[in-house]
Amino acid sequence: MPFMKGRAPIRRTLDYLNAGKLVFKDKIRIFSVAYNILGQNNTGAKEFVFWYLPQIQYKNPDVQVTTLKNLTPSPFIKCYFEDGRRILVDVDNKSKEEILEHLLNTVGKSKEVLEAESVAAEKKDNSANFGVGCERACICETYGQVPCSGVVPLPKFMRGKYRNQKD
Repeated sequence: MPFMKGRAPIRRTLDYLNAGKLVFKDKIRIFSVAYNILGQNNTGAKEFVFWYLPQIQYKNPDVQVTTLKNLTPSPFIKCYFEDGRRILVDVDNKSKEEILEHLLNTVGKSKEVLEAESVAAEKKDNSANFGVGCERACICETYGQVPCSGVVPLPKFMRGKYRNQKD
């Protein structure tokens, strides 16, 4: 498989991308990370970009994600909101886990909000759904479908027993 080559190819699998915890609040439009390649104080930011940035991009498709390498002496993260406000997060000498936890607490959606959104996304009132817990117990209750064979017998040309029989 060509996508399983390179450094840490696990980062390109769907299981890994779906495992991301950080989902931004709806008002965030731009997320930028600035760090240097060299230096001990940039290690956490480099690892954060390497391990968590693909998950952030996958989980937040409407947010523009930028990385700025070797432009500033100290690493930082800046979030831009749709109303023009900005949040500056200093990530100097922090580990990748500390950075992620700080972002989860400041700009990430809470677990309760994520659970409520997932329940709303299921849409249990969809007319195509049928079975236990839905509007219709059987698909035969939907207009245009063949009635249940227990209530109305199927015509003989629709039954396999008669269709497969040769005269």
